[in-house]
Amino acid sequence: MTQQYNIKYLSFHKGKKYSEISRETGHDFKTVKKYAEKEDFNDSPPRRKKKSSKLDPFKPTIDQWLNEDTKAPVKQRHTAKRIYDRLKEEFKEKFNVSERVVRYYVSAKKREIFGDSEAYLPLEHPSGEAQVDFGESLIYENGKEIKGHSLVLSFPHSNVAYEQVFRGQNQECLLEGLQRIFKYINGVPTKVWFDNLSAAVKEIKKKGERELIEQFEKFALHYGFLHNFCNAGKSNEKGHVENKVGFTRRNHFVPVPSVSDIEDLNEELFQKAENDAQKLHYKKQKKEAELFEEDKNCLLKLPDKPFDIGRLVKVKTNKYGKVELDKKIYSTSPRLVGKQVWLYLTHDRVDVLDEDYNQVVSHPRLYQETESMKWYPYLELIAKRPNALKYTGFYKELPDPWQDYLEYLDYPKKKKALHLLKDIIEHNDMDTAADVLSQTLKDGVDDVESIRLTWTRKTSNITLPSELVSNNNIPSMTGYTPNFAVYDELLNKAGDRK
Repeated sequence: MTQQYNIKYLSFHKGKKYSEISRETGHDFKTVKKYAEKEDFNDSPPRRKKKSSKLDPFKPTIDQWLNEDTKAPVKQRHTAKRIYDRLKEEFKEKFNVSERVVRYYVSAKKREIFGDSEAYLPLEHPSGEAQVDFGESLIYENGKEIKGHSLVLSFPHSNVAYEQVFRGQNQECLLEGLQRIFKYINGVPTKVWFDNLSAAVKEIKKKGERELIEQFEKFALHYGFLHNFCNAGKSNEKGHVENKVGFTRRNHFVPVPSVSDIEDLNEELFQKAENDAQKLHYKKQKKEAELFEEDKNCLLKLPDKPFDIGRLVKVKTNKYGKVELDKKIYSTSPRLVGKQVWLYLTHDRVDVLDEDYNQVVSHPRLYQETESMKWYPYLELIAKRPNALKYTGFYKELPDPWQDYLEYLDYPKKKKALHLLKDIIEHNDMDTAADVLSQTLKDGVDDVESIRLTWTRKTSNITLPSELVSNNNIPSMTGYTPNFAVYDELLNKAGDRK
């Protein structure tokens, strides 16, 4: 730099000719001319001249194979050696590249495709990626208002979204909803974005590391998708599905839907999603259904066996043989009072298992109600000791008609009545038992056999015969008056013979 400065100084400030400067400094004339006329002394990054490679014509083929590998199991992906062999097989003498060059390129390309990008949030999601969130909506099921929790899975690339409604948003609801949607679209997103919902994330640790719930991790491994979580308090990072939650609520739940069963609504929601996908994309001016085909082409293949969505929880029963789960009460059996039992949980069921994993009783999973009582295991025991009924805590929980009825029965009849009550509850429920008893008493009878008959008639849909109505085709019958004289005559003759 000192020499460059000296050349510039002699030329610009001293006005010397280039030849003079060359003789004075000993530099070549061209060198002197170069630095004397140079005006830009900014440092420029060195530019490496890009060299062509014999592999260039084959790189698009290699890229295609490696991109296809993103949908294949790890053990069935291309190695550099396999790519080299395939290129030789397919291009034969046209392929004249060393294995070392192929290995170098494949290694770099794999880092690009399979590299860890977890720390970055892309503004544009590629095809096959999805986002997940829950939303809330009111539903009328059999005339009863319930709070529905809609699990929405959206695909930002195509703007298509699918949803399923559940009574809660626990882990089982999350996994059940994802599994249903995967099955419906016949594939699995390559990557799914979540917020830090408790159904998946157990704890957020320092530096943003997350401890995931084991069942969620197993589910993700089973279906092969990558899971990414938003930064804490940054749910806007999955803004697409946030918007879709609002869209589906406004368009699918206004007016408030009224259904006989929530599963009927879920079937309708799949069809509504297909109808929504027929509109034009808000930006790309193509049908969303057409864009979703691009998403589907990138989906992972469904595993041959679905994931078993359910988990076991060990709890202890109280003095009434009941257990508590998520602040809800479930009955078990009097023989299990104070013992440890297993609960097998799904999104809509709680199965009580004994220590040998034998099922004791099954309940619907509670979300709005606070307690589920299955009477059968208790009545089976009480029926053996009917006089102890009144001194149990369960007597007061019986419906009033049955309390009053059992109160005045003697020991044999009470035993028979309890066995009947057990049978009714085993096959139906306590409401049916109360209805059957009330109807029988209303008919003016109160014996156990009549109650059983009423139950059989009501649950078997037996129609009682209506009153016969005559018509004109029936012939009229004349009255007949018996004549007893012939019998007198016969008896008289018998007397004469004596």
